[in-house]
Amino acid sequence: MVDLIFVVLIAVATFIIGGLCGYFVFLKVLKGKYNTMVDSANKEAEVIKEKKLLEVKEKFLNKKSELEKEVQQRNQHIQQSENRLKQREISLNQRQEELGRRKNDLDNQQQRIDNEKKALALKQDELGKMQQKEREKLEELSGLSAEEAKNRLVEAMKDEARTDAAAYVNEIMDEAKLNANAQAKKIVIQTIQRVATETAIENSVSVFHIDNDDVKGRVIGREGRNIRALEAACGVEIVVDDTPEAIVISGFDPVRREVCRLALHQLVSDGRIHPARIEEVVAKVKKQLDNEIIETGKRTAIDLGIHGLHPELVRIIGKMKYRSSYGQNLLQHARETANLCAVMASELGLNPKKAKRAGLLHDIGKVPDEESEMPHALYGAKIAEKYKEKPDICNAIGAHHDEMEMQTLLAPIVQVCDAISGARPGARREIVEAYIKRLNDLEAIAMSYPGVTKTYAIQAGRELRVIVGADKMDDAETEALSGEIATKIQNEMTYPGQVKITVIRETRSVAYAK
Repeated sequence: MVDLIFVVLIAVATFIIGGLCGYFVFLKVLKGKYNTMVDSANKEAEVIKEKKLLEVKEKFLNKKSELEKEVQQRNQHIQQSENRLKQREISLNQRQEELGRRKNDLDNQQQRIDNEKKALALKQDELGKMQQKEREKLEELSGLSAEEAKNRLVEAMKDEARTDAAAYVNEIMDEAKLNANAQAKKIVIQTIQRVATETAIENSVSVFHIDNDDVKGRVIGREGRNIRALEAACGVEIVVDDTPEAIVISGFDPVRREVCRLALHQLVSDGRIHPARIEEVVAKVKKQLDNEIIETGKRTAIDLGIHGLHPELVRIIGKMKYRSSYGQNLLQHARETANLCAVMASELGLNPKKAKRAGLLHDIGKVPDEESEMPHALYGAKIAEKYKEKPDICNAIGAHHDEMEMQTLLAPIVQVCDAISGARPGARREIVEAYIKRLNDLEAIAMSYPGVTKTYAIQAGRELRVIVGADKMDDAETEALSGEIATKIQNEMTYPGQVKITVIRETRSVAYAK
């Protein structure tokens, strides 16, 4: 028991001693690790501190270099500004010196001018006295006063000016001909516009040819009932006289005359001629002719490339086929005018389709369904407006005879193309009396000028030859004369196309051998 207690005590003492030894060993090891960790942490802190110091130094140096560069740049700008100011100061000083020199020069020049003015005034006084003396001597020698001599000189200068002006005009005309293409758009309307002939010739009769005169009796009928029925149905007058193999149909409406002619043709061909048959044939022919008129209008519009016309306007265009104006077929005239308008509008940079439309419709007032007291141009504009044509088209129709104010460039184009179509050679007929009167007027205008001995209107009045006396005017005066005659004809006469004026001056020397 004692041994056991002793052993336990020894064990407990040993355990305590071992625990204390272990504790001291643990403290020693822990302290060594702590010191090691502290040393390591201090070293790392030193390293970090050195890095941070280096970074701070580097940033400081960078900032310092940037500031130094900025200061250097500012110094450079300041230096440049100072240099510019110095240059400006130098330039201003130079300008001031230059202004000073110029002022001195101007003062000197003004002084010289004042001196020259004084000298000039003295010389002018002397010259006036000398001119007065010379004038008195010239008056004494010539026997003319100064005013008379002045008038003679003025007249001589006028003649010389006229000659020079005529030569200058001819030179300009030659140059204009050479440059005609370049100037065509500017002068085309003014150079080709001419009013057509003065006298209207309308076809008011149609002739129906028959094989023999026996047909005339059948057309007249018993007691004239057939011819009366035909006249009443067609609204025309039928003349059956001694004219061989012909029946004359008279009436101002060409459509009615055509209906009567076609009805007569069917009646004579069929052989059955009596009032009931006449009314039946006339009604049938009217229907056929109405259809043909509409087809003619449609075909005309298609040929010209014009679309969107009102059906009534198409019918009116077709009626133009049976109407003449100044002896010229109205539909042919309208087609020709439409094509001319399209060409001219293209040359002037305008819309050719619109111009062609206005040209085709410009004379629709000549074929009205109802008679009107209005001029055909204004009535045509009213019809076009009624059937929803555009305002510029209506204005061109109404203004082509100057009965309405022109509002667009389309109006003068239609006007001049209408004149061109009607005035071209062969387009319209003239009465012989009017033709002869126009030739006489041409010759009379030329004969009214002094120095003209003979005049001849040739080529149907399109050329006027003027013969002048060789002893009464020189070559330069003949050029002026041709221009004056041309101007007078333009202002005083109405004529188709143009008239060429040729002035002839010749010298003849005659001798006889005996």
